[in-house]
Amino acid sequence: MSSDDLPRILIVDDEKNIRRTLRMVLEGEDYEVLEAADIATAEGLLAAGPAMDLVLLDVKLGEENGLDLLRAIKARGLDTPAAPSTGATAPARPSTAPPASDPDVPVVMISGHATIEDAVQATRLGAFDFLEKPLDRNRVVVTARNAVERRRMAREVNQLRKAVDARYELLGTTPIMQELRRQIAKVAPTRSRVLVTGESGTGKELIARAIHRNSTVSSGPFVKVNCAAIPPELIESELFGHERGAFTGAVSKKRGLFEVADGGTIFLDEIGDMALSAQAKVLRILQTGEFARVGGEKSLTTDCRVVAATNRDLEQVVRDGDFREDLYFRLNVVPIRSPGLRDRSPDIPLLVESFVRECCDENGFAYKPVDEPVLERLAEYDWPGNVRELRNVVERLVIMSDDIITERDLPPYLGGPRPPSLARADEDGDGTGLDLARYGDKGLREFREAVEEAFIRHKLNEFEWNISRTAQALGIERTNLHKKLRALGIKRES
Repeated sequence: MSSDDLPRILIVDDEKNIRRTLRMVLEGEDYEVLEAADIATAEGLLAAGPAMDLVLLDVKLGEENGLDLLRAIKARGLDTPAAPSTGATAPARPSTAPPASDPDVPVVMISGHATIEDAVQATRLGAFDFLEKPLDRNRVVVTARNAVERRRMAREVNQLRKAVDARYELLGTTPIMQELRRQIAKVAPTRSRVLVTGESGTGKELIARAIHRNSTVSSGPFVKVNCAAIPPELIESELFGHERGAFTGAVSKKRGLFEVADGGTIFLDEIGDMALSAQAKVLRILQTGEFARVGGEKSLTTDCRVVAATNRDLEQVVRDGDFREDLYFRLNVVPIRSPGLRDRSPDIPLLVESFVRECCDENGFAYKPVDEPVLERLAEYDWPGNVRELRNVVERLVIMSDDIITERDLPPYLGGPRPPSLARADEDGDGTGLDLARYGDKGLREFREAVEEAFIRHKLNEFEWNISRTAQALGIERTNLHKKLRALGIKRES
């Protein structure tokens, strides 16, 4: 193992013999060891980088107090290098600007004159452990191993968190996306409720996560609830929990999602499809923060940020009597519209690039570049399924293409080659593969709905009306397919 791969430990002690002894012990355990006799030197080493994996810090450094350096390390991101030592003989005072280091680096305090007060103060300041002199070799080794391992795990957690944040990043540079980010930046630090509207597949969940990530409750949980996916008879139990024996099958007490989201954000997706029976209880939570589990009498409280989303016209749903007007006004404090992909088509190349890299990573492929004509074709399409549909198409292109994604990899409706069966069926000879004469006097919208209905019926019959498999083949969610069936009046014939 090269020295660059070894965990780095900084020893800060004004006694040369102590530093030498610790160096011998730790280097024997495969650590890279650096030394400092005073705070100024330690700050310089911390500022120089790369980051340390552990700091062993003496409480008494001559006239200096090691707790001052501990306080500086833990204070913040430590992004300002310390001023270099002037070589003066007078004891250097702790730098007012903390060294460039990581506040998460474990610090183990060492003292030959330890007091309970010192140990308590060090713990309050964030010290990992406190060792007394004379140092026991075995305890030093075990403490260093535990501290470095925790450091490694913390880095992995941070990397995973960054990867998750990147996956939920709002991509786009168009004016409409810049305005969306401005709105999120304004509302996120507040506790106001937000209602996100927009077509299916536009990224309403990404907006909700961005609001949570930039809010005052970002350290708390983000709990997503798909109101359309929960049966009406179970929605109250899911949202508010239940007591043991509340109903058949309730063999133990269960916490509801509002309770789980306490101290964080609850995202009520597809709020327009929530059962009326649950809407009254949600309204009570929004008004008072109080609720009761199903089958319970005790009043519980929750303090969570509420963000709701829907692809339906809630005002019309209210007029139809399927949604409470008072709940609508409670949720619609700050409305945010999620733009459709057709409204920001210049963002398509950026989205395609991100999805290609994501899909290549997921499937273990080398990166596949995309030919410019492919991007032009994708930019010309209307994208009724919005970003979700684009993501599904890109995944298909990545899987089915060779080393480069070209026009021949596109599906026929995006300009790719047509299957021979379609080419033979092209009675009009116009290259569409469709008998357009039958749609002679229809407008564009009627034509699109007729073709969409015929295609959905074809797929339903292909999969024997298995909704899940049909939705998967169409590249849409089951709930969206159900909505399509209702909107187009498609019913299974007996």
